[in-house]
Amino acid sequence: SSQSGGGRYGQVFGIALDNKDINSFESKLSSISELLGGRPIDILVNNAGMIGKGLSDTDAENWSEVIDTNLRGAYFLSRYVADELIRHRHEGNILMIASSSSLRPASSSYTISKWGLRGLTLGLAKTFAPHGITVNGIAPGPTATPMLGSDNGNLTLETNPTGRYATAEEIANMAVVLTSGMGRMVVGDIVYMTGGAGLITVDDMSYDYSPK
Repeated sequence: SSQSGGGRYGQVFGIALDNKDINSFESKLSSISELLGGRPIDILVNNAGMIGKGLSDTDAENWSEVIDTNLRGAYFLSRYVADELIRHRHEGNILMIASSSSLRPASSSYTISKWGLRGLTLGLAKTFAPHGITVNGIAPGPTATPMLGSDNGNLTLETNPTGRYATAEEIANMAVVLTSGMGRMVVGDIVYMTGGAGLITVDDMSYDYSPK
C-alpha cells in the first residue's frame, strides 16, 4: 500500500462493531483512526439494519432491537464521526441507507426506523453542512441480498414495477457517487433506488392484520 500523510491506502481493514453497543463506539472509532495513521474517518455509511417482525408479532424486545440497530446506532455513530471530522477541520461524508419503506405507511418497527433515518438525514445535513460534512441517503427498494433471501442470482420480482430486484452493485455505485466529489452539492437528499416501489406503488406489500 502507498503511504500519504501518515495514512495507509490500498488496504482493507476489518473491525467488528456492534451497532447496538453505543458505549463501544468511541474506542472502536479510535482503533480505526489509528489504522488510518491518525486521520479521522472521512466517509461513514450507516448500512447496518435488520427487518424485525410485523405489527401483530412484535414484542418490546424485538421492537428495541430493530430501533436500536437501524436508527439509534446510526444516530450516535454519525455524531461520533462528525465530532472527529469537525475537530480535525476535515471534510467528509455521512451516507444513510434508508429504504423504500421510508415512503410507506409505517406499521412496523422496521418501517418506523427507516422513516427516522429519512428525517435524520435532513437534520444532520442541516447541522453539519457548515462544517464541510455532506449528509445524504440512499433508499433502496427490494434488493438481492441475503436479508431478503434473494441472493441466488434470480432477480425476478413480479411485484416490483421494474419486474426485478435491484443488485447490491447498483446501490454501491450510487453510494460512491454521493460520497465523492461529484456529490458535494447534493445535501440532505434521499436517492430512491426502488424500481418504483414506494414511489409509484405501495400495493406490493401487505397490510393485513389479525390480532393474536
